[in-house]
Amino acid sequence: MIVMKFGGTSVESKEAIARVAGIVESRIAQRPVVVVSAMGKTTNRLLAIASSAVAGRRQEALDQLAQLRDFHCRESSGADAEIEAHFSELGELVRGLAVMGELTPRATDAISAFGERLSSRIVTAAFCRRGLNAVHMDSRKLIVTDRRHTQAAPLFAETYARLSVAIPPLAKNQIVVMGGFIAATEDGVTTTLGRGGSDYTAAIVGAGIGADEIQIWTDVDGMLTADPGILPGGYRVKTCSFAEAAELAYFGAKVLHPATVLPAIEKNIPVRILNSRRPEVAGTLIVAEAPRCNNAIRSIACKRNITLVNIVSTRMLMAHGFLHRIFEVFDRFETPVDMLATSEVSVSMTIDNTRALASIRAELETFSEVSVETDQSIVCLVGDNIRQTPGVAARIFGALKDVNVRMVSQGASLLNFSLVVAAADLRRAVESLHAEFFRDPDPAAFE
Repeated sequence: MIVMKFGGTSVESKEAIARVAGIVESRIAQRPVVVVSAMGKTTNRLLAIASSAVAGRRQEALDQLAQLRDFHCRESSGADAEIEAHFSELGELVRGLAVMGELTPRATDAISAFGERLSSRIVTAAFCRRGLNAVHMDSRKLIVTDRRHTQAAPLFAETYARLSVAIPPLAKNQIVVMGGFIAATEDGVTTTLGRGGSDYTAAIVGAGIGADEIQIWTDVDGMLTADPGILPGGYRVKTCSFAEAAELAYFGAKVLHPATVLPAIEKNIPVRILNSRRPEVAGTLIVAEAPRCNNAIRSIACKRNITLVNIVSTRMLMAHGFLHRIFEVFDRFETPVDMLATSEVSVSMTIDNTRALASIRAELETFSEVSVETDQSIVCLVGDNIRQTPGVAARIFGALKDVNVRMVSQGASLLNFSLVVAAADLRRAVESLHAEFFRDPDPAAFE
């Protein structure tokens, strides 16, 4: 069995779904289990509808809902009873939100789940019209999570047990179609795995059924040596390791959700990233250990909209507990830190969630001086070879001789070298680094 996950752009229209059906049909001998995201920007549209409803703009919300219904009916070759039933339920939820005037995390999950609930039904029907023997499976009956709405954590033992019982018998003779991103608590309350969670669903399903491969179908040819939005014309990475993929995903490689590789690592299941618009391209294969590469760097990832927090306290010179006090504050306000650099009396760190920054700063200023720099970006160079290639740092700073680097960190894993630059310098930094490290790409590793 293989798991094939198709993202929102891969199922955004009738024509796109037809392409997906052709791709799945070509792999039918591998007994595919298909996981789909919401169609196009449906999740964003659902959340906009919810916002209009709770803001008291009831009719505006209902008009937006009617437009969304028309879109789904048009791209699914006409309304059917199931789609109408879903939109009827959705309409009741929107009217309820307008009355309550509040969008709770539980309600957010309930409304945002409709994107995948609809797309998985529509894709199943499209497969059947093509003559494929497809069956729909509601992910909420199989993926079990805790009650942390909008970013629920899977309960793996129960989830794997349900998947192993339900999916393999169906997949013997049918194409199972499921919605990504959505799940439920043990008592059946709808939850979601967080934005981008459809990749995570695919990995969980793959691990639960012991798949031979997990395929992530998107709108790019695979992982590239640089973000194409910053540097067009990068090379396709043919193979990389789980560890490299995890670092790249965390630091901004958008083709993969950061948590995706975790169930795959646990079960040692290869993950392949492919392009649904160019299925003939081999994509990127992610495995436990990638083949040797002659280049020191596998890829350059970027994370934008970063805030740099600098903390200095001469009062803490030679005193223990400085870092503990700092991290206790960040922990209390549930704000994760991306990068960290320290000295005896100063700490610099980056965050991408500034919701609680004012409160955090006020607490830190009771025992230190704090400065904040906004509009920063992280540039992360990733590669297994970093740990054993001398002179990498010298090459990095040589390439960036005209760029002001605000902070530097080499990960404990020894396979990433990260630095912070101003957002205005990001493109120039990536272009310079890419020119330095990929002037002679290894043809066995890149294309």
